Amino acid sequence: MTQDEMKKAAACKALEFVKEDTIVGVGTGSTVNHFIDALATIKHKIVGAVSSSEESTKRLKAYGIEVFDLNSVDEIDVYIDGADEITEHMQMIKGGGAALTREKIVAAVAKTFICICDETKQVPILGKFPLPVEVIPMARSYVARELVKLGGDPEYRQGVVTDNGNVILDVHNLEIIDPKGLENTINSIVGVVTNGLFANRGANLLILGTAQGAKIVK
Repeated sequence: MTQDEMKKAAACKALEFVKEDTIVGVGTGSTVNHFIDALATIKHKIVGAVSSSEESTKRLKAYGIEVFDLNSVDEIDVYIDGADEITEHMQMIKGGGAALTREKIVAAVAKTFICICDETKQVPILGKFPLPVEVIPMARSYVARELVKLGGDPEYRQGVVTDNGNVILDVHNLEIIDPKGLENTINSIVGVVTNGLFANRGANLLILGTAQGAKIVK
């Protein structure tokens, strides 16, 4: 099974957790694109979706799935999204696609957060994947200096502007022993919008695409 086939297996399995007549939270990325393709096959059973990025919104609308503004929605039953890294404790690094802030907001509203990814994303300790930090443009250099003090090696993601009009610093060379603590510390730096650690709000369930098919990890 190729990596893409493993992603697809996990994405299709996630359909089992979508309830009829609900609004579905939809994340961003290559695995989620497979989920959107699958969701289109049951679009008549759902009310619509809330999306975490312009890219996913376009894909949903192309299938004729109604996309709601999050401010008009009280509750999301389930949020389906991928991860760049995830541990057995369901803590993640996200933001490789630069949609981390909106992803974090939708995850906060959702009753259940289901992570879908292939088995290469499961790690014992977070940090091999560079940690994305969304930053207000004028604070970029200041935030970078503060991240160096935390032991990281921040790199400006050239040519990338988030859907919110901000920039991304990717922090290399971190071994993240205390994900919750680091998430809070980075978020307290002035000028940081948020960072890609999903530790305070981790996943409730992981659907892992493996060579043997999709596996559910609780």
